[in-house]
Parts: sequence; C-alpha cells; structure tokens
Amino acid sequence: MAERERTGAHVKRNAGNAPFVKSDKRSVQRDDKPAPRRRRRPLSIIVLAIVVVVVALLAVQGLRLLPGWLNPFAERTIDRSGPVVIKSIRDLSRYEAAVGTFQVVVDLEKEAAYLPSAIKGNRTLFVGNGSVNAYVDFSQLPLGAITVDKTRLTATVRLPHAQLEPTSLDPKHSYVFATQQGLLDRIGSFFSGNPNDQQQLYVLAAQKIQTAAQASGLLARADDNAKSMIENLLRALGFKAVTVVLPPT
Repeated sequence: MAERERTGAHVKRNAGNAPFVKSDKRSVQRDDKPAPRRRRRPLSIIVLAIVVVVVALLAVQGLRLLPGWLNPFAERTIDRSGPVVIKSIRDLSRYEAAVGTFQVVVDLEKEAAYLPSAIKGNRTLFVGNGSVNAYVDFSQLPLGAITVDKTRLTATVRLPHAQLEPTSLDPKHSYVFATQQGLLDRIGSFFSGNPNDQQQLYVLAAQKIQTAAQASGLLARADDNAKSMIENLLRALGFKAVTVVLPPT
C-alpha cells in the first residue's frame, strides 16, 4: 500500500509536471523560430549623409586656408590671349555734345510649347549698364554752311542735328542677376555650354538702351549744347552777333 501510494504520488507529480514540461517544449519551439529583422530607419542614413557633407565642406574650407602650394584645390589664372590687332583708325571731326547713362534689366525666357518650365525652359535676369553719346559731325557741313557779313561782326552757322553713337555697355557693371533652368536645360548645360547665351543678353540690352536713348531727349540736349558751343566760340573770336540754324525736324 505504501509503495502504491508512493507510486501514485510519483505519478501525480509526474502528471503535475507534465504541463510544465509541455510548456518548456513550446518555449523551446518559440526560441527556435528566427527573430524578425529590424528595419533600419532612413533617418539614420539621412543624418549620416548630412554629416558627411558637412565634413567635406569643412575640409574644403580648411584647404582654402592653406598656402597655394599646399592646397590641391587652389586655382590660378593663365592669360593666353594673343596680341591686339589694329583693324582701322579713323579721323573724327565731331563734337561730343551730350552723353546719357542707362540701366536696363533684361528678363529673357525661353519655354517649350508643350512642356512645363520645370522640365524644359530657361529664364534669365540680366542687368545691363551702358552709355550713349550724342555728337554733331562737322564733316557733314556743306559748303556755305558758315557765312560772315562784310563787317566780320555777324556770322551765321548752319549745323546738322546731333546723332547717337551705338550703345557702349560696361562689362564691369553688367551681369547676370539670376537664372532659372528646367531639368533638361540643366542636364544640357552640364555636358555643354553655349557661349552665345551671354552674347544674346548683351545684344538685347544694348538694343533696349539705344531705343531708350532715342526717346530720352538726349538728341535735343546735344543740339542745344552744340549751338551754345558754336556761339561762345565765335563770340570769343570777336563776332558780335552769332546765329546758329538747325535744319527743320
């Protein structure tokens, strides 16, 4: 009886331990399963990229502080221009009567017909500074343009109207202020540049300044200055009465 009781108790203990053993098996089975991989957060990659860019910029700035012979990024300018060739020399018989200084902002935009400007397009703001001279050409005076009376105290001078010289742009103070390019234009500029783009801006700025000078009253100012100059010159020579005649406009 005692053995049975001990055996029964042992069985009961085994029976009582069975759930514990089973739970161990389940836990072992769960441990055998591979743990899911943790996904890397893109934030860490972005932070790492920013750190690399900052370090690179600091390194470049530090290299710029080095002497030229130690800085691998140091630049030097080499002028390989040829000698200046004289194309012509002309004698002038003119009086520079007035000069006007102008500034223009050229807003030039090129766009595609069926594509948005973000894909295909180019817009440039160019600031042009230039001057236009107004002059009177004395070489155009016809015979008999200057008449003097018998007393040599009265003179009459017939002058031509003033003319405008071509616009002279100041390259030191003319510059591209801003530019916007579409994606395709940026790619094209990366592989090849077009030097005629700058030339077109200069030509357009010169044309606009020339048109503005024509309508600015610069010619009338030059006519008045030329007239005053001739009158003062002849009076200094002893003429008492000087008349300057301009052709009708």
